[in-house]
Amino acid sequence: MLQLHTKNLPAHASDLRAGGRILLSGTVYTARDAAHKRLAAMIEAGEPLPFKLEGACIYYAGPTPTRPGQAVGSCGPTTSGRMDPYTPLLLAHGLRAMIGKGGRGEATCRAIAEHGALYFCAIGGAGALAARCVRSCEGIAFADLGCESVKRMELADFPLILAIDAQGGNLFRC
Repeated sequence: MLQLHTKNLPAHASDLRAGGRILLSGTVYTARDAAHKRLAAMIEAGEPLPFKLEGACIYYAGPTPTRPGQAVGSCGPTTSGRMDPYTPLLLAHGLRAMIGKGGRGEATCRAIAEHGALYFCAIGGAGALAARCVRSCEGIAFADLGCESVKRMELADFPLILAIDAQGGNLFRC
């Protein structure tokens, strides 16, 4: 397994290939479809975003309330295809990595390659285990969305598989 930090993802993107196993550490932002819709509307309206997209990594998750001794409760990935209507726009504004589960639409796959981005898959159904890799979690936007609000999380050795690489390699097209 290759250990990577989120701040180094853009620099390593051209070296990584679909199928690679990664232990990811660093800052990620959680956002699901309702938050993506709001982020896209903010971009289109020219409004400032709640976090810097340039070089960012978004985890498609809605962490459950904190358990004693942990930063979050369960924190598993959601189906990534639901974010596809908004992903090309976010990639065009600097998003460089995404974490979720399942395949992506054709326009999103093209945008990932066009922008040199990365799409990682996390293990679905293992949210309680994934939560053990979350060191901190802080709500930063859209609190009215509850567990689907945007949060800043710090990860440590979060296990992932690179599903779509920056060159267009795609595990879902095997």
